[in-house]
Amino acid sequence: MEDFMKLRNTIALATLSTIFSFSLPLAAQDYALLHQVAQSQHDRAEREQTEKDHQNHTGVKIIGGSTAGGAAVGALAGGGKGALIGGAVGAGGGAIANKVRKDKSVKDRERRESEYRRDHHNDPR
Repeated sequence: MEDFMKLRNTIALATLSTIFSFSLPLAAQDYALLHQVAQSQHDRAEREQTEKDHQNHTGVKIIGGSTAGGAAVGALAGGGKGALIGGAVGAGGGAIANKVRKDKSVKDRERRESEYRRDHHNDPR
């Protein structure tokens, strides 16, 4: 009886390990494919946003305006030296604001594209 129990446990263990050995590589392949698709969508959205920003000089406008504003406030507060410091602080703040704006725009583009794909490619006509 004890030999039968050992044999049954061995067969059950072999069956389970066979099932898991087939399903894990398939799940890993699915994950890799989904990650590759998501990365290509992100890259495309980032390229499109960068092209639009370059055409409209968006980054230059944001950073330049922040620099001018910082320089003006610095000049009022501390003269010429204050204008230099304020301009530098304004440029840094403008660069951060531009980066945050661009990242948000890229995410919005990705979201719109995935919604478009979901609405137009899964439509059972």
